[in-house]
Amino acid sequence: MNKNFNDLFFLCSLIEFIGRQQKLKRAEVVTLIGNEKLQHIYDYADVFHCEPIIKVANDFIEMYKIKTGNFDNVAACKYKVPSYWDIGKVYARLIKDIAENFSERDKIIKTLYEIYNSWISDSISNFNSDFFYQPHDYIKECYIAGVVL
Repeated sequence: MNKNFNDLFFLCSLIEFIGRQQKLKRAEVVTLIGNEKLQHIYDYADVFHCEPIIKVANDFIEMYKIKTGNFDNVAACKYKVPSYWDIGKVYARLIKDIAENFSERDKIIKTLYEIYNSWISDSISNFNSDFFYQPHDYIKECYIAGVVL
């Protein structure tokens, strides 16, 4: 893995952590944080990951005034709940696979925003399905096709 992927992986895991803690759909978290602040977190992910993710999440929740919602896919899960790291990796791989030039920061954040605000985010967040366990090539093809194949 390279630095860009590790930073993206941390950012996606942080989004998942905040979404779970604040009971928000992940698209809501991304929208509330906004592109500029997402870019900032991505740029400094190597610094932020030196602290416990719960502290970093709580700092951003407070700083960006992220309120609590009522989306609780963890409580609704009938099976073993995947970790926020596991789900962060699913998103990071998909973003990397879809972004045309993974080395361009703006392209990565634009792709992140598009993916989190698409239909696939709800599919990944449905922990009562096995979609998030599928190979990343399959998830990519589903995203491109606009439907679970």
